[in-house]
Amino acid sequence: MIRILIAKVELDGHDRGIKVVSQWLRDSGMEVVYLGAYRTAEDVIKSAVHEDVGIIGLSFQGGQHLFCVPEVAEKMKENNLNIPLVVGGNIPNKDINKLKQFGVSEVFQTNTPMATITERIHELGGKG
Repeated sequence: MIRILIAKVELDGHDRGIKVVSQWLRDSGMEVVYLGAYRTAEDVIKSAVHEDVGIIGLSFQGGQHLFCVPEVAEKMKENNLNIPLVVGGNIPNKDINKLKQFGVSEVFQTNTPMATITERIHELGGKG
């Protein structure tokens, strides 16, 4: 079973979408560790290590993804956490390549079908 940690980093409190995605992933047979909103990069990484998840998913609606993702990616490296990092939410097309350069495995923009998200997370696998 895939274990995925889902969180919102920093001051982005718009959590309706992340809650829907979290429930969908649970209903699809994944174990979801939902941290909620207002988390720091350090919170996310400590929880990912403690919970032994196979994938980290971050949601952004407020435009801070280019600031927060590099910090999370750096904390992952510092902690030898070599698992997929996925990002979803209000992500402009022009930012997708930048996020992937930071180490993001997949970007799910607003209105990505749930089946596509589930399928891609299964493809990424991760330890379960």
